This record gives sequence, C-alpha cells and structure tokens, in this order.
Amino acid sequence: MKTAVVTDSTAYIPEELCQQLNIHITPLNVIFGDESYQEGIDITTDQFYKKIKEVDALPKTSQPSTGYVVETYEKLAKDHDAVISIHLSSGISGTFQGAITAGEMVEGLDVYAYDSELSCMLQGYYVIEAAKMAQAGKHPEEIIKRLDEMKKTMSAYFMADDLSHLQRGGRLNGAQAFVGSLLQVKPVLHFVDKKIVPFEKIRTSKKALKRIYSLFSEVAEKKVPMKAVVFHANREEAAKDIIQQIEQEYPHVDVTISYFGPVIGTHLGEGAMGVGWYEE
Repeated sequence: MKTAVVTDSTAYIPEELCQQLNIHITPLNVIFGDESYQEGIDITTDQFYKKIKEVDALPKTSQPSTGYVVETYEKLAKDHDAVISIHLSSGISGTFQGAITAGEMVEGLDVYAYDSELSCMLQGYYVIEAAKMAQAGKHPEEIIKRLDEMKKTMSAYFMADDLSHLQRGGRLNGAQAFVGSLLQVKPVLHFVDKKIVPFEKIRTSKKALKRIYSLFSEVAEKKVPMKAVVFHANREEAAKDIIQQIEQEYPHVDVTISYFGPVIGTHLGEGAMGVGWYEE
C-alpha cells in the first residue's frame, strides 16, 4: 500500500526536508485588506513581519480552500492508495475538518485526517515521523498508532508579547474573566482540549520564558531521550540562547530551532516565544 503524507503550512517544516521525505503542503492564507497571500508561497516569514509593521489593521487568516485540498488529494490518488493528512489543532482552525470534507470528495483514495491538537513544528514532528514510516512502507493504521503514541508526551508552552492579537482573533480561550488584566502581563499559554488557554499569569517576558524553561526542565530531568523545539516570532537570537542552554544542560535532548510563521504569527504577534517537546 503506497501512502502519501500531507500537512498544512503551519507545520513550518524546512523545505529541503519536505522534498527529501516527499511531504505535501496545503497552504493557509494571510489576508491584508483585499490582498490574500498563501503562506510560504506568496509571502515569507521575514516579509510578513516587515509588512505587519506597515499596516494599521491586523491581517486575517483562512484555511486552505476545499477545492485546493481536493485537487491535492486527486493528484496523489494517481499513484497512492492512501493519504495521511496531518493538521493544526481543530480548536483554532477548520483546516482539519476541511481535510475530512475534501477526503470524502475524492474517489479511490483512503484519506486519514489527523488532528495534531497543536501547531508549528510539533505538528511537524508528527508529519516527519509519518513520512519516514510511509517511505518504509508502513500501513496507514500503523502510522496513526505511532502518532497517537507520540501524542501522549507531546507538549508545548509559549508566551505572546502582545495578547491583543490572540484576543481580537478569538483564539484565546478560558480567559474572558480576566482578559483585561491579561493584556498587562505575559502569561504562559498552552493547549488544552485543542484550544489555547492561559497556564499561568506572569508579569514580565523574561520571567515567562524562565517559567517555560522550568516546565521543560521538569521533563528533561528524567533523562529520557527527547526531541525539543524552540519557537520564535522574529526573536532568533533569544531562541538560539535557549537552545544553547538546553544543549549544555540536557545532552540527551535533540533540540532544534523553528519559528511562528505568518499564520500563527498573525495570532501570537511579533516577540512570541515557546518551547515544545515529546519523549522518543
């Protein structure tokens, strides 16, 4: 059984890795006024962070069109029996549901839509694992079983430098009672039941990052082999500092750097940072 792997652009997997592992990307869109840009195709991350400083209103985002996803699946159906389609959390986007809908419209192809329940490079870890297994000829159900196993220890904590982006975009949940005061602090955020919720209220960016690192350390101290990623929204040097610290303190952790691209950056804002991980 020949299986293809599809994900959306918010996995932020390096292009060379996508080519190497034959990963197919369906891009989400960033909309500035009347202009719509496909993430990673029409607009790069650097271009996005420059452009967002030049406009008054925040951009909007939208999931890939059903037609685009159907077209992607139909092309794959010519020489594949199945597709595993892995997407950002269904609690913050309709992309996962869109994959299910598109899958039902394509003949001769078994589509296994998978909800990562988060986003960014942690979503990417699922995709990379699935692609390696698909290349090794593993059955889709075996791949899904492995993804479910990874999900048991998959975790991420992050902070937004400006919470107004999340608030206005409707992506911040469970915080309505104190959202006014939240705008004056730098809370640590995480995913619960597929949605972004505050984990802890913290006063400064520096203390929030320190708290995120301590949450990571609690797991890393177990000395179990782990993969970890440091995400940033236009704060590469700060991210590299955290990576250096992880490499020095926890040599058993395979750590990499990644970023919040245009779609996720629209909602988190410039200056956001986070750490994610799972136990191998």
